[in-house]
Amino acid sequence: MLANLLSPQMLYAAKAEKLIRLAARYATRPAPELRGAGLAIQFFKGEFIISGPAETGKTFSCLYLIDRLARQYPHSQWAILRKVHRDLHGTVLQTYREHFLRDGVTVYGGEKAEWYDYPNGSRIWIGGMDRPGSALSGSRDGIFVNQAEELFLPDWEVLTTRTTGRAGHVPFGGMTFGDCNPGAAQHWIKQRAGLRLFESRHEDNPALFAAGGQMTERGQRTLATLDRLSGVRKERLRFGRWVSAEGTVYEFDLALHLIDPFPIPPEWRRFRSVDFGYTNPFVCQWWAVDGDGRMYLYRELYRTGRTVKAHSADIKRLSAGEVITETVTDHDAEDRATLEENGVSTTRARKEISVGIQRVQERLVKAGDGRPRLFVLRGALGERDESLAEARKPVSTEQEFDVYVWPKGGGGKAIKEIPVDDNNHGMDALRYAVMHAEYPAQPLPVSQPGQRSKFLDDPDAGEGSRWKRY
Repeated sequence: MLANLLSPQMLYAAKAEKLIRLAARYATRPAPELRGAGLAIQFFKGEFIISGPAETGKTFSCLYLIDRLARQYPHSQWAILRKVHRDLHGTVLQTYREHFLRDGVTVYGGEKAEWYDYPNGSRIWIGGMDRPGSALSGSRDGIFVNQAEELFLPDWEVLTTRTTGRAGHVPFGGMTFGDCNPGAAQHWIKQRAGLRLFESRHEDNPALFAAGGQMTERGQRTLATLDRLSGVRKERLRFGRWVSAEGTVYEFDLALHLIDPFPIPPEWRRFRSVDFGYTNPFVCQWWAVDGDGRMYLYRELYRTGRTVKAHSADIKRLSAGEVITETVTDHDAEDRATLEENGVSTTRARKEISVGIQRVQERLVKAGDGRPRLFVLRGALGERDESLAEARKPVSTEQEFDVYVWPKGGGGKAIKEIPVDDNNHGMDALRYAVMHAEYPAQPLPVSQPGQRSKFLDDPDAGEGSRWKRY
């Protein structure tokens, strides 16, 4: 084959030249500068995922591919999906709107697009694995999955049944492809036979590195942000390594503990837990407890940069029509007073760190019936904090499980005493909730003026846990 006779540099130039010709024929604007894996996927027909650290241009490259193919093949049928439908609109579809919503493309569904129609009769459907709707109601010529690491293997296999070639509008059969950030070392993406994995790097993104290899100003800012990450997030998002988290406090299994949403029965007990924050995230979790004592995190606020007063309004709005028995909170007197003044009554949380961690760990273990006693509902997060996402920090309690770790001592061995005090705001609210569920009939002792609570003087009670006068 000719490709075997060309040097990597010559092959790269040949592919770039071919892409320019394709863009000139099927689009109305010049082809963007694509490099490395982002360029290679433009000519691969089959099942693939482009992986790499944050900000390498993976999503843009996949969107360029699906947009170009939709323009190239009249009446072709495509889909853009993510695990949770709601997560599409502030992320991948924003990029699509900024760069590809042009030249006669018509949007159906308003701000929350349901599909995009092209002048040549092609259509790109929009959906999520939680709300597939029409996106998966028939055969598709191709499906692009944003953040494919969020899917389970059965999800991906379902998608491949929709892209078998039956749609019949492209000569190469169906395509199932996606982008992802690296995950655990044993993730199904790394194990799946027949799936081509392309590795993208920061040097592939022209916004970060000029053609000669010099880092741009944006590149300096981006890599400085990623360099400030720690632990497994730095390994994955800065260096693009498929590594498993080491020394995590909780054994949280996405396949076991993360479940699809369902209607909460009205007779189940419901309460809220709050960890205060402004620069750091303010976290409010809504919990339901079934008749067997199992806990379900079914709604969550996880935001920075908003006052407690503003959060109070959101908490009341989101809780409308529900019977909430208590709101257990951190012990900050001023923030608790603000909640109270704005109609959210509070109860001080039990804050023992070691005991609380043990109780959470016990609930995550399978009980006699093979089910754990704590679950997180998929899509529990309401409004996504894009400032946290841009800083590559967790945007929900679910994302904290992977980075809530024990400190390391000599030789790299975990010291299982007090976890690292970082990215733990949802973890603190989780611990408050579990302690409240475990000990609902044991109120905190009343503090008298000039006295301190013996319970909260326990060093295990954690920083900021001493009583404050009101």
